[in-house]
Amino acid sequence: MTITQLYYVLAVAENKNFTLAAEKCFVTQPTLSMQIQKLEEELGIQIFDRTKKPIGLTDVGSKIVTQAKNIVNEANRIKDIVDQQKGFIGGDFRIGIIPTIMPTLLPMFLNTFIKKYPKVNLIVEELNTVDIIAKLKNGHLDCAIAATPLDEEKLKEIVLYYEPFVAYIPDNSQNNSKKEIEVSDLDVEKILLLQDGHCFRNSVLNLCKTNNFIGENHFQLESGSFETLIKLSDEGLGTTLLPYLHTLDLNDKNKAKLKQFANPKPSREVSLIFSKNELKIHIIDALKTTIQGVVRGAIAFSDVEIVSPR
Repeated sequence: MTITQLYYVLAVAENKNFTLAAEKCFVTQPTLSMQIQKLEEELGIQIFDRTKKPIGLTDVGSKIVTQAKNIVNEANRIKDIVDQQKGFIGGDFRIGIIPTIMPTLLPMFLNTFIKKYPKVNLIVEELNTVDIIAKLKNGHLDCAIAATPLDEEKLKEIVLYYEPFVAYIPDNSQNNSKKEIEVSDLDVEKILLLQDGHCFRNSVLNLCKTNNFIGENHFQLESGSFETLIKLSDEGLGTTLLPYLHTLDLNDKNKAKLKQFANPKPSREVSLIFSKNELKIHIIDALKTTIQGVVRGAIAFSDVEIVSPR
């Protein structure tokens, strides 16, 4: 039994196709098939049910795949140990970021990070929270940045910062004259939301529900971007809520329509998320230090109340 054979098994289990698995492993399909067959012969069992389309795992094959993941991860950890011992911070590092964080946070830290750690090849994907959780669990991401807490048993979270919600209020709103607003000031029938699938939308819904609002049925207008929500609000169609960092780049005319919430400010918790078995902890630590360093000057709020994204 070899690590390479187990690696091939995992590739087929994931792609459910020998040809696709071979392409992902950069070997020919006959080579991959032969190595898996050798492993099956050595063990005296069938890992894959080749009569199914797509190819499926046998009962014992499912157990073998689970163990193979552990073995391959532990083998990879040896290189990670050596890299840390040598003080080497480099190599490919795959990170997922949710859409409501990526446009504001990534430009803040990316240039600083790649200058400080030029040997790290960051591979950044914009993904929703559901996809992030799935990719972290199957090893397709090294870490992610998302709103927390997620309460996922196999994932670890390190808080980066707390980001308050800010209300963007149209000119025709009765809340214009207030210096600060309360959550109870929001008109639930005129709140503009992101489309379903965004965790920031879920946070707004949870914020309203905790204040005895009726709930989702009264939110009529939805959009895929904060920019569209702002334009809808400018047309007098309702109020929207924005993450604080998103408000920093607004023009002066738009900033005049912003209202801070009274303390404790409803906020989201933004964290680095990674598997508890993650190997590249030294790169995660470098990311944490870099991000907290650049965000510290932009967010100085301490009296906050975390609103769940789920």
